[in-house]
Amino acid sequence: MKRAYNFNAGPSAMPLEVLQEAQQEFLDYAGTGMSIIEMSHRSKEYDALHQETKMLLRELMNIPDDYEVLFIQGGGSTQFLMTAANFAKGKPVAYVNTGVWSKKAFAESKRYGDAYEAASSADKNHSYIPQQFAIKPNTAYVHITANNTIYGTEYPVFPDLGIPVICDMSSDILSRPVDVSKFALIYAGAQKNLGPAGVVIVIVKKDFLQTANQDLPTMLKYSTFAENDSLYNTPPVFGIYMVNKTLHWIKNQGGAEVLAKRNLEKAKLIYDVIDNSAGFYVGHAEKPYRSLMNITFNLRDNDLEKEFVATGKAKGFVGIGGHRLVGGCRASTYNAVTKEACAALAEYMQEFQKKHK
Repeated sequence: MKRAYNFNAGPSAMPLEVLQEAQQEFLDYAGTGMSIIEMSHRSKEYDALHQETKMLLRELMNIPDDYEVLFIQGGGSTQFLMTAANFAKGKPVAYVNTGVWSKKAFAESKRYGDAYEAASSADKNHSYIPQQFAIKPNTAYVHITANNTIYGTEYPVFPDLGIPVICDMSSDILSRPVDVSKFALIYAGAQKNLGPAGVVIVIVKKDFLQTANQDLPTMLKYSTFAENDSLYNTPPVFGIYMVNKTLHWIKNQGGAEVLAKRNLEKAKLIYDVIDNSAGFYVGHAEKPYRSLMNITFNLRDNDLEKEFVATGKAKGFVGIGGHRLVGGCRASTYNAVTKEACAALAEYMQEFQKKHK
């Protein structure tokens, strides 16, 4: 079987070893004679998996004891409204606009509080990360998006703003070490770096959680998940199982520190082609804010972009077209994307340029 070079932005590439392990035990998990997708989420076998997955997250992210780890369905889009519904409570809430997903979170927050933009990169088509923030008095929290999949920007350093920070870390979680204690709440859809679509990891400080609005529908309250160990209703069992497998893989690789070094090397292969192309390829993000997860660029001749994507697809490169809202090209180089795949893409880019000089 020939595997594709998978540069999809999400759902995205998963480690081959993880897929093979899941395949091997799909019909019989832990000697139960059942698939993981068939068994009760109240069973001792699933409970052991559930607890181990939380333990692995705590270990790999150095999550302090005063934080809860939750598993929630609904994707990042549900977190846009849950965070505001739980923590705005009629106070001003600040949003840093760095692209499409932060704008969507901002739009949802307006339903629950006095939402405002504390900073924005819209003036330069979201090609950078703002470094100056205007925070109003009595602001309940500031919401940031760690990595911007569509525009290809990423926070090089997270700001210390003196108020609770909520962070959407969906597309770069565990791609580099992060000081969890800087955040009141982190959420991340699994489908970029941690597993398949269907489960969101939420890491929330306990004393921040205690301030949450309780006058909400049951399934919109973080306390429902915290008080019931994310088992109030049937959790996304298969998604959590695959997250567990992926976390073991990350641990075996050496953790976030090793992956960060590898991700830098992978991204450099492609960014170097862009930078040395004499303008044939034009990167979107300003260099200090370039994402290591989503490399966005255009071709000097826009008419060639369709040919670049189509020819690349024929050669086995999947997902290198830009997002439908912005066009251009994009290579998503998440943890599971191999260095060999990035080198192959870099070589293809050089060959394509030579052909169209």
